[in-house]
Amino acid sequence: MTNWNCGEILLTADHPSVAGHFPGNPIVPGALMLDRILETLPVPGPILIRSVKFLRIVRPGAMLQLRWQSREEGQIHFFCYDRGEVVLTGTLESK
Repeated sequence: MTNWNCGEILLTADHPSVAGHFPGNPIVPGALMLDRILETLPVPGPILIRSVKFLRIVRPGAMLQLRWQSREEGQIHFFCYDRGEVVLTGTLESK
């Protein structure tokens, strides 16, 4: 296995999807977090999402820390942290 790679993902409060999730108590939709992760990770071509677990609520304006590792079988395993807490984890595969 290789070393862990690191990156950051800013989830801005002005994204259109945030307004509807939920008025008066906004959270970042999981689909938006996953979209930003896919934009950041170095996965060429079509992607198969093997697993994703959303573990904690993320508020708009969060700066997530992304850590990922490429595995020998062609998969990428990742974790996202918000202020030191794991909020999302998953495994992707390039198809």
